[in-house]
Amino acid sequence: MVNVFLLEHDRQLVLIDTGVPGSEARILDAARTLGRQPQDVRHIVVTHFHPDHAGSLAALQDLTGATTYMHPLDARIVREGLWRERVVTPAPGFEEMFARVVVAEQAFPRTAVVDEEVLADDVLPIAGGLKVIHVPGHSAGQIALLWSEHGGVLFAADAAGNMQGLHDPILFEDAEVGRRSQRQLAALNFEVATFGHGDAIRAGAAGVFKRRWGDGAAVPKG
Repeated sequence: MVNVFLLEHDRQLVLIDTGVPGSEARILDAARTLGRQPQDVRHIVVTHFHPDHAGSLAALQDLTGATTYMHPLDARIVREGLWRERVVTPAPGFEEMFARVVVAEQAFPRTAVVDEEVLADDVLPIAGGLKVIHVPGHSAGQIALLWSEHGGVLFAADAAGNMQGLHDPILFEDAEVGRRSQRQLAALNFEVATFGHGDAIRAGAAGVFKRRWGDGAAVPKG
C-alpha cells in the first residue's frame, strides 16, 4: 500500500520513509537481502508526517541508530505526537485507505526523534547528494528528493501517485498549493520517478510529469 526506498551508496544505506507502524522487520529484511545489517542503515529521510510514511521511524531508530531528517513543519508533529493536528478529507474513492492508514488510532506511531531539519534546496551529504524539494499541499512539511544517480531519480513522496497512471494524492491539505508543487516537479529533469503510492516510472519520467503538470498542460480538475 505504501512504498519505502533503500539507497545503497559507499557501503551505507539510506532509507526514504518508514511505512506504517510495524514495518521495521520487513524493511530490515530487505536490507539483509543486500548483504547488509541494520546498522548499515545510517540515514533515514522521512518525506512527511503521515503515519503510513513516518509510522516505523521510532522503531527503526532504536534498531539502527540512524540519523533522521524531516522538514521542520512536519518534524514537530512527529516529535510531539500531534497526529491529528492537520486532519483533512480524502478524495472520493480513497475513504477506506485513508481511514486505515492515516487517521485510525491503531495507525498512530510512537513519537520519534528528528535529528536534522531540512529546508528547500538543501543538499543532504548522503548517498552522493540528495537535493531537498519542498512540495507542500498534501502536507505542509512534505519534501521530495532528487538524486543525481541513474540519470536523476525523483522521490516524489505523495505530491503525486502512480496507480494506473500519474494522479493526485489521496488528499490535499491545500489543493492550490499542491498544484504549485506538482508544477514545480514538472519543471525538473529526471529519468526515474518513484512515489509513496504506486509504481515507479523507470524511464522518461520527467516527460510524463511535464505532460501532466508542465507549462501548457491542461489544468487538472478537482
